[in-house]
Amino acid sequence: MPDVILVAVDGSPLSKRAFEQALSDAGSTVIALHVIDPSDPGYSAPIDVDVTLEPLHGSAEWYEKANKIADEIFEELTALADGSGVDVRTETLRGDPARSIVEHARDEDVDAIYVGGHGRTGETNLMLGSVAELVASRAPVSVTVVR
Repeated sequence: MPDVILVAVDGSPLSKRAFEQALSDAGSTVIALHVIDPSDPGYSAPIDVDVTLEPLHGSAEWYEKANKIADEIFEELTALADGSGVDVRTETLRGDPARSIVEHARDEDVDAIYVGGHGRTGETNLMLGSVAELVASRAPVSVTVVR
């Protein structure tokens, strides 16, 4: 049983499922990590965003809205963890999601990483989704991909 689990969260149902699995598997701590991708005008969250009606991409207002969305994601997740006995920490970073997740896992000395994996169809069933696939191939600890 891993003591400290880092969970990448983006507000998607799969990241929520990964968080719930981490709660049941963690020995003491779950770190919910949301990465705001500056190259993604959709705030790094799986919601419909009409970028023509939103603040200018990369502006202070854009980052303010991205941080507000992260806070909403964390609010839902910490409510799920209430009464679980697991210490939940929430953290937001800016950068490339896969790289940020892997670097944060190294910096925080976690025991495992959990990510939601978006199954892909086509030539191979191994495709997990670009972030999950990159994290799984570069992480310094075991990675659990939750579907």
